[in-house]
Amino acid sequence: MTDVFSGLVGQSAAADALRHHARKPVHAYLVLGPAGSGVHDALMAFAAALQCPAHGCGTCAVCRRVLEGADPDVHRAERAGLAWRVDEIREAERVARRRPLGEGYQVVVLDDVELTVSGASPSAPALLKSLEEPPRRTVFLLGASELPAGLDTVVSRCVLVRLAAPTGADIEGRLRAEGVSADAAHAAASAALGSLERARVLADDPALTARLAWWRSVPDRLTGTPAVASALAREAGELLDEAMAPLERSLGEAAAREREEAGQLGARVVTRRELEAQARREQRRFRAEELTLGLSTMTAVYRERLAHDLEASRDGDARAEHRVVGALRNLDALLEAQRRLSTNLDEGLLLHDLLFALSDF
Repeated sequence: MTDVFSGLVGQSAAADALRHHARKPVHAYLVLGPAGSGVHDALMAFAAALQCPAHGCGTCAVCRRVLEGADPDVHRAERAGLAWRVDEIREAERVARRRPLGEGYQVVVLDDVELTVSGASPSAPALLKSLEEPPRRTVFLLGASELPAGLDTVVSRCVLVRLAAPTGADIEGRLRAEGVSADAAHAAASAALGSLERARVLADDPALTARLAWWRSVPDRLTGTPAVASALAREAGELLDEAMAPLERSLGEAAAREREEAGQLGARVVTRRELEAQARREQRRFRAEELTLGLSTMTAVYRERLAHDLEASRDGDARAEHRVVGALRNLDALLEAQRRLSTNLDEGLLLHDLLFALSDF
């Protein structure tokens, strides 16, 4: 089946659910998926299906208008900062109370609703109020990559549709379809951590293979001395800085396209402040993903060593038993580093602590 949902990579179950809901929608939906799974694409495809007389054919003028951001009855709410403000949610509610100009619905799209529970003045209560008594022909489409506890009551007012992280094969196939070479598509998909967005950036990164090789070399370069561990931590930080270049280029190109399209369509031009806030969010996420990739690469090395030494210890190699203990301890240290990464710990401190810990054995 070729329709507006066909472009969602690795989301056949979610696409089927959205096709079903497009025929008899309720007042609010929450599309939940990990970063890079295509939450925004799913929201816009669903918005098109809600407006389309054929429920999302993908070829009619209505579908094209929605997907191009030109449908006056589909409002994509914008925020200026890192978290949603109450007045921004109230503006979305004001739009939601309009009567649709066309035959479809008044559709209000809010991405990253997990950010309604953060900031100095959380806006989740205002969002909840908007969802409780919507007009009959209004549909709220919410997107999130996680569900913090403060969103429980918001979730209870919505139909929840979950997206899965695309598989490496799904991502590789999409990159090949977009014209990426076989080798680059395979390398990018393998390092994408289940994110199509990240894979597209990595496909344009000629230094990816060298970075992966560097991370794999770290266990062999650790000599047990603090000076070496400290030097490697500095190198890792520099490597992460270098990895940001393709993303920054991609963000710049996307911002230019958005300004051009807004001008052509007569839509509101995104302000420089909004673009900078969006860029900072993307940069933080990409950098954390890049560090996660590095930690995962080192973890794979220590697992390979563990498997080899377990086999040797079964053959009576006493030194291998000692190395098994070391490999297990180092895997624990890497697991702890992954956990600490999710707590927004300073990156430099995390790297120093980890490499010192790995040097102790």
